[in-house]
Amino acid sequence: MKEKPHNSGQWTVARMRSFVMSQLRGGRWPVKFKAIDQAYVRDGINPKTGRPCKLHQCTHCNGEFPKGQMQADHIDPVVPLDGKWGRKTRWLGYNWNELLPRLFTELEGYQALCKGCHKTKSAEERTIRNQHRKD
Repeated sequence: MKEKPHNSGQWTVARMRSFVMSQLRGGRWPVKFKAIDQAYVRDGINPKTGRPCKLHQCTHCNGEFPKGQMQADHIDPVVPLDGKWGRKTRWLGYNWNELLPRLFTELEGYQALCKGCHKTKSAEERTIRNQHRKD
């Protein structure tokens, strides 16, 4: 049975790491929104609602999407693809001095992607990370 040192004996270290990361990622870092704002290309019509909207261009597919269909993507993944990062630090498995600047990067560290391209890119990165863990 796995040790559960967090949340009054309810959470493993992995669960705690997941919780902390989700809290950090959910933060409203203003730079992320600026990255999407800078992807604005023109006024148009939202295809789902038929209402006027501002259209933003996806860096990957070059499609134009309403702001609500865009996501700010870290150009360099927060957790590197080699799968070995953070093993030197035991608490939650991350070296926070390295993680936080990667998570809260400046504007040049983001690209605006449509939700579909962001989902695809994230899945590809996850697959690469998983392959490295097996090595």
